[in-house]
Parts: sequence; C-alpha cells; structure tokens
Amino acid sequence: MSAETYRDAWGIPHLRADSANELARAQGRVTARDRAWQLEVERHRAQGTSASFLGAEALSWDRFARRARLADTTRRCSAALAEHDPETAAWIRAYVDGVNEGLAEKEPSPEFARTGLAPGRWEPWTPLGVWLATHILFAGFPAKLWREHITAHLGPEAVALFATDGPGTAGSNGWLVSGERTVTGHAVIAGDPHRWIEDPGVYQQIHLSCPEFDVVGLAVPGVPGIAHFGHTGTVAWAITNAMADYQDLYHERLRRTGAGVEALGPDGTWHRAARHTETIAVAGEGTVEVEVVETDRGPVIAGGPEGLDDGTPAALSLRYPPRVTGDLGFGALLPLLRARRVADVDRALDAWTEPVNVVQAADTEGGLLHRVAGRVPVRSEANRLRPVPAWAPGHDWEGWHTPPRAGLTDGVAVMANQRGPAGPLGVEFAPPHRADRIAALLAGKERWSAADMPALHTDTHLGSAGPLLDRLAALEDLSPEAGALRDRLLAWDRHMDAGSADAALFAALRGAVVRRLAAHPSLAGAAVPPAHPEVLQPWLALLPRVGYALEHLLRAEDLYGIDRAAEVRTALEEVAARPPAGTWGDTHRLAPWRALPTGSPGEEPGLSGDHDCVLCTSAVPGLTDRAARGPAARYVWDLADRQDSRWVVPHGACGVPGSPHHRDQQPLWLAGALAPVVTDFDRLTKETDV
Repeated sequence: MSAETYRDAWGIPHLRADSANELARAQGRVTARDRAWQLEVERHRAQGTSASFLGAEALSWDRFARRARLADTTRRCSAALAEHDPETAAWIRAYVDGVNEGLAEKEPSPEFARTGLAPGRWEPWTPLGVWLATHILFAGFPAKLWREHITAHLGPEAVALFATDGPGTAGSNGWLVSGERTVTGHAVIAGDPHRWIEDPGVYQQIHLSCPEFDVVGLAVPGVPGIAHFGHTGTVAWAITNAMADYQDLYHERLRRTGAGVEALGPDGTWHRAARHTETIAVAGEGTVEVEVVETDRGPVIAGGPEGLDDGTPAALSLRYPPRVTGDLGFGALLPLLRARRVADVDRALDAWTEPVNVVQAADTEGGLLHRVAGRVPVRSEANRLRPVPAWAPGHDWEGWHTPPRAGLTDGVAVMANQRGPAGPLGVEFAPPHRADRIAALLAGKERWSAADMPALHTDTHLGSAGPLLDRLAALEDLSPEAGALRDRLLAWDRHMDAGSADAALFAALRGAVVRRLAAHPSLAGAAVPPAHPEVLQPWLALLPRVGYALEHLLRAEDLYGIDRAAEVRTALEEVAARPPAGTWGDTHRLAPWRALPTGSPGEEPGLSGDHDCVLCTSAVPGLTDRAARGPAARYVWDLADRQDSRWVVPHGACGVPGSPHHRDQQPLWLAGALAPVVTDFDRLTKETDV
C-alpha cells in the first residue's frame, strides 16, 4: 500500500498511506478530484489573477493582492520554510504534487468549460498563498479606516458608539465542556466557524491516516493537513477568531524622483521605496497596469504619490506579520497532526502565526487547553486604533506579545469572539450575546453529551433585540395598527425562527429604523466614505455600521441630537401600514458566494437565526435579509469515543455540480442535524488506489 482512498456514505474522503508525505500527496490528489474548480479559483486569488476569467468584478481584489504583495510574501515564506524546516517543506511539496496529479487525471469540472480555462499548475508556495489570501482580511485592518472616518465627521466618541464586529469580520462559536460536566466523564468540544458561505464550501471534511497519526477534521481546501478543527482519537482541538489586532496601517508621504519613489521616514529623511509595475488581465476588457510600491513599513495598498482615485492626497501602507517575518506558521501543521495530548497541541501552536485564534483543546487523560495562538506585535496604542503617520517616530514594532491563556468556569469555556482571553490584544470584539447565551444554556444542565450539542448550535434567541423593544414599550399615541404591532412584538419570544412571522415583523421594523437613522442629516457627513479601494469599502459603509451597532445607538444617552423615539415611531407606523406578508425564512435566505453565479436568489433555502443569535446567519439590517455569512461547518468532538463525534457542512463533500455529494448535507445543515464521524476503515467503501 502506498495510499488508499475510501469514502463514507456522505462521500467524505478517508485516506490511508504508508507515510505522512504519501498521505499529503493523497490529500492533494483527492482535493483536486473533488474541488478542482475551487482550487483553481483560490490559486488565482492568491496570485492576483482572478479577473483574467472572472472579469471586472474581481479586479479590486486582484489590485489589492498585487499591491499587498501576497504572492511575493508567500514565496518568501515558502523559501524560508525550505531552509529552516525542510520536513514541512517536503510535506507541502508532496501535497502540491498530489494536486497537480489530480488536476491532470480526469475531465475538469464544468466551470472550466464555461470560462475556457484549463487547470493551472500548483507550485510549492501555492498552499501558503491560498492560506494568506483567505485570511489577510481576518484581522479587519480596514476598521482602522472606519474609525478614522467616523472620528473626522462625528468626533472621537463615535468610535465606541459604532464599535461592534464589522461587516467583513469572520467569527465563530466554540465551547469546551470538561469531563466533570459530561455524562461520560470525558470532555466534549463543539462549535461552528462563521464565514462567508461559499459553494464549494470553505471547509473540507477529511480523515487522514498513516503510521504516525490518524486524524479527522476540517481542512482548508488547498492547504495540507488539518489546521483549525481536528480529532486524533486522544486529543481534539478547535478555534475561534480571537479578534486580535495584528496588522497596522500607515499614512505615507511619497514623492516621485528621477530614480523612482521615495517615502518620508520617522527620522525625517526620504528613503527609497521599492517600486515596479504589474499588469492585470481583465476578461473582456484587456489589461490594467498597477503600480506596486513598498516602503520600509510595508506595501502601499491604497493611494500613492498622486493620492487616492478622487485626487485626495493619501497613501496607505500595510504592515502584516508574515511580510515582516517570512513565516506563515505552517511549521505548526505537522506537529498538530502528530499530537497525542493537550501538551502536544500547546507546543505546536507556539509556532502559529495567523490568523490569531483562541484555541480550545482536550485529551482523553483529562488535559484541557484554552489559549490564544498567533503573533501580535508590540507597538503603540495609536497603531491599534487608526492609521498612524509613517514619518512620525514611535510607531515601530517592538517584538511580540506573549499569547494569553485562560481557564474554565464551572467546567466550561465559551468563546464567541467576545472580549475574552485576547482582550489585551484587540480593539473591537463581538457583542457578548452569543457567548452569554451559550454559557446560560450550558449552565441549565449539569451533565452534557455529544448528542446534546446541536440544540446549542441551533439556538435562535436574539440577544440584541432588547433596546429596540424597550423603545417600543415607551411609545404612546400610536395608530391602532401600530399599537397592535407594538403589542405583538413586545409579546414575541425573541427567537429568529425561519417559520416565525413575528421575527419577520421585528426584522422589518429593525431595518426601517436602521435606514432612518443612517439617512438622518446628523450622520450625513459619515455617509460618504473616502475613496479607498473597493475591496475595503464594506468596512466604510455607514448603513451596515448602523445596523450592527443599533443597540448601542438606541441606548446612548444622546445620539447627535437625533430624536430616536420619533424615528422608531415613524418606522413602526411604516411597517404597520405595510407589514411583511410571510415569515422570517421567506426573506432570510442563504446567499452563498460562487465564483460563477448560477440560479436565482429564490432558489436558496430560508434560514433561522440572525447575526447576534448562536445560530449566526448574518443578515445586514437595513440593507438585506439575505445571509452571506453563517456556519461554514458544525462539529462535535467527543473525547470519550471519537466515533460518537459529529459534523456537517452547508453543502457537501464534493464541489462538482451534479455530484450526488455536492449538496447532500444541506438538509442536515438546515435542520441543525449532524452526520456521524466514521473512522473505522472496515465501515468505509474503498474507492481506488492513489
């Protein structure tokens, strides 16, 4: 046996090989078989070449990827890995060899025919590029532009008013229940990462087995191993986004000279900046030339010597850890697979770089772990809050923070992107509603089992509904229709269930209030965002910011003189006069991202949940009820018996349209059910030798 591929009833690949490298090759090959189109899209995104077949809509990303020097950074990290960690480098090369073999061995997915593409060749650095391109925006550095923008128009106190997890930030739920609180006496870890829902999905269920290790988990397609969520049989781990701040933006002063471009440094002198031009091909529109400039701080991602696109004199450089260190943390991946105890996971994560996560782990001997993993630079407080002047002293990076650790409370640890162990490392965190709700549910029963966990995954109580409902309760002298609507909403159970007409009414009222506040003349100055690149604009739009921060805006003692009672009253009368006809699920529909869109919005299923529910299916209040973000997977890791673990993804194990396993898990995902984790090869179907 060199390598064997098995499948379970859900088409999930289970791979067995004689060595870790043969297994990596098999993982690359099966991923290419199941997700060739997804791999092609991710390869192009990592290179900044996706507009060559996706057209002008992808140009903003390609510009950003080129200007941020993502491909060059990952080449540097790959070269450093080959020099300092040749074992991991060889393992990654084996995966890449498998991808290239898999792409060459069968008919391409139908998307290739639609675009006229042929699968491209992967290089040793491509998996690192996929990882960096996937996570470069996770720390939400564009939020610093928002803080600068809102401060300029409404003053510094506005930063706290609008502080909440931003529209482009990824989050997760995760909870660890120790053995003292379970029916088996062994720990259970459960949760669900919240990301953009893509088709094919961003996580790949997989089982990797060789003499060194036997691990099940959720892999990132295009990246070897199992980084985020895994179970080795004796130890399991899972992550949530720590919401740490580890990237900085610098205002640069640039000037052109006969020799190129210079940047003013903190020593008061001009320094030569690296500069070259690159050409981006755009399908149907020829080519676009991009100037790439890098100062001593980092690559210039917006503006330049001539300023922004609207002529505003500005240039912004981005400083991010892998660009500085030449390390993406891939040295942690093999040790994670080889882990047998919590201490092994802990040591492996000392090499983690980004994204910065909160990790929960447990083993069969009772070991528990709750810590932050990743690199966060030590620097001035101003760097964390907003773009800082590159020409002023005091904004250098001065080493790295020691990742914080935390314990359990009453035998449990809950993370839902709230201000937890990573509090000293971040600025803005998710509201506490999801974390508080999970903790309250766990406190409601003394002993838990793996089978109990879907009830937590699918809880739809909306913790942020209170401030708007409180405003309703204070209203008087309403029309009969508005009064009846107010009374109905005050009696509502605050659950955002797909079949709930009351949830639909609340969402309609909330959206109307958000739109009225965002359109108020007092906020007009903030409604026009600065002319930063399109890829950064989701963080700068006022209406989503009002929607996500609505509870703070309604509770504040004063909101720039806005008569909030009058605005809520008017919104209530509007909705009472034209109420939604159906239920929440009629408009709160899944909106998955596809590189090549197909079908109409009405074809996607209706969803329960909302952005502040444990079942975090994120609408954008005031803009759309459709959910582009949500649980990109759900998992339950049982340390008593791995075969009692469960998992599910939004679509299926295969990314090929028309495959029986393209969408076969969606009914489970919608119902909150989970598929069994099968690890016994005797219960699997052998597919073919790899």
